[in-house]
Amino acid sequence: MRKVNTIAAALLLCLGGSVAVVPTAAAAEKCAIEKRKSKAVGQSASKKVQRSFEAYTEGNVDEAIAILLEANPKNDFDKAYIDRMLGNFYAEKGQMGTAVKYLKSAVDADILGGVDHAQTLRLYADLLIGEKKFKESIPMYYKWMEFTCKEDPQVYKRIGIALSEQKQWDKVLSVADKGIALSEKPDKGLYQMKLTAYFNKKQYKQAVEVLEIMVPIFPDDKRLWVQLAQFYLMTEDYTKSLATYDLAYMNGFLETAGNITRLTQLLAQNGSPYRASQIYTKHMKSGLIKEDEKTLTILAGFYHNAKELKEAAETYGKAAAVNNAGKLYLRQGRILALDGKHKSAIAALKKALDAGIKNPGEAQFELALSYINLKQYKTAYKYAKLAADDKKTARSAKSYLAYIKEKARVHNVTL
Repeated sequence: MRKVNTIAAALLLCLGGSVAVVPTAAAAEKCAIEKRKSKAVGQSASKKVQRSFEAYTEGNVDEAIAILLEANPKNDFDKAYIDRMLGNFYAEKGQMGTAVKYLKSAVDADILGGVDHAQTLRLYADLLIGEKKFKESIPMYYKWMEFTCKEDPQVYKRIGIALSEQKQWDKVLSVADKGIALSEKPDKGLYQMKLTAYFNKKQYKQAVEVLEIMVPIFPDDKRLWVQLAQFYLMTEDYTKSLATYDLAYMNGFLETAGNITRLTQLLAQNGSPYRASQIYTKHMKSGLIKEDEKTLTILAGFYHNAKELKEAAETYGKAAAVNNAGKLYLRQGRILALDGKHKSAIAALKKALDAGIKNPGEAQFELALSYINLKQYKTAYKYAKLAADDKKTARSAKSYLAYIKEKARVHNVTL
């Protein structure tokens, strides 16, 4: 005989009636579940119910259903009782639409014994959620609480799910708070429900407050650390965002390229570009961060901010070579020039011109400056004149023409 599953566990009953339970909520007046007396099904229905249940416990759900469908209940109670059993059996078979139909009939009759009616209400509400009938499920859950005189955090969670699907965020917050207050131990789902509600209401500071409670309660949940860091970013609390990302990183919680990138960008923006470059390089070498033009450009930027000019120039060169990007060769040339490596700068700047850039004068002006430093005044003059024809560099280039002429005269160079 197979083990009876949880959906139909409610059917483990003495054939003639329901098992009474003592409600946990004390009240001056008896609760509805206590007032509702147990009752036996009629004699003709009893035989069908007995045979059906025996077939069910032997694993023959289809046979159990067929037996009940042949029953001809003589009164409302017998019909509700059989409808409840059919609802449970169809639910176990995964035929939820049919299960809902029978359970609704049993609930609407409002005649079953206290425990049976309570269990039917609860299962009916749960199946309505499963069938995406969210609006209809909510009053059933409240009826269950009223009938049993119990407030259950899991029921409030189910109500919260139904309200969330209807985007009734204020009500979601209310039921989530009730569920949290009733829970014997912290329920992550209820807190997550609050977080989602605040996010959808665009109340990000309140969302941060929820996460600040959640992270210490559930410290091993990697996702929560990342969410908290992200929400700090959204509220422009960059210091806390960096601190949270950094702690998450040190605990091994940052597992995506995106999160590593955010951490390193925050480090670079907050005075630690060299550490950013080291972390980014480590994860590029591991393969977590794909090496392409974009990521190499980011890494080059970290080196540049850290004044690691050699590494910055080299990395900009790698980035430029991926797609022959003129603007990146221009950056490489400028950094090489800044580092006093004018011959290498000239090579990079000429690559920028060959690859094409929006304003050629930018590269031409840099070339002029590098040739001046190499005392090659004739070539410097040529590039300065070309740069003078570009609107973006015209003013700077023209100011250097006279300077180059004077240098050439002093050094007896014919322009």
